[in-house]
Amino acid sequence: MNRNDKQAYDRGTSLFSPDGRIYQVEYAREAVKRGAPVVGVRTTDGVVLVGQRSAPSSLMETKSIEKIHKLDDRLGAASAGHVADARKLIDFARTTAQRERLRYGEPIAVEVLTKALTDNIQESTQSGGTRPFGASLLIGGVQNGDARLFATDPSGTPQEWKAVAIGGLRNDIQEALEAGYTDDLTLDDGLALALSALRAANDELTAEEVNAVTLSEAGYTELGEDELAEAFADAAPDEADGDEA
Repeated sequence: MNRNDKQAYDRGTSLFSPDGRIYQVEYAREAVKRGAPVVGVRTTDGVVLVGQRSAPSSLMETKSIEKIHKLDDRLGAASAGHVADARKLIDFARTTAQRERLRYGEPIAVEVLTKALTDNIQESTQSGGTRPFGASLLIGGVQNGDARLFATDPSGTPQEWKAVAIGGLRNDIQEALEAGYTDDLTLDDGLALALSALRAANDELTAEEVNAVTLSEAGYTELGEDELAEAFADAAPDEADGDEA
């Protein structure tokens, strides 16, 4: 294959290369890896979502950076990747959740919302004149009393997790999560694990750069500054350190 043929597959948003790859989807995944990380942890009584807000300048208001979003009373999402792409996906998820409430008078299930969202993402990989979304989401919530946590991929693939990280430093954070996760974690334990995993991957992280929410039967709860600062101080990185790969 000559160079021009390779460039043709590289530019096509819906073309498979001879080895079965869609390069634009892989580039979208790289965009996700360049984003600030977010972490989700499923616990016995809910889901914890934690995001790192990285400001490009000391003059930017860190609070204006949105990493975690409310979708419904017991549903939330955290995003990594291109902010504009993530906002479009969040808007789609919110509209879908609201439509379900209006139509059936009850909240949408976490898995149903995730699959509706990933169906929308997948369409962008097979339609002319579009490009894949350069963002991934963690979607968490409580469904019939059970905590559920899903991650989306730019290819349109949904995956369910017990604990997962997306965005920058993903491998280091995931290693810390795997070392520290147990099936009997409480919400407080899940928050401590998520924060310690972030700190293990980035020892320069500060409490001001982090925001976190919990999703439980009590609803969508965003942690206040004082509560988050206390939890951040208690989350020692060595609690989630694992062996080097």
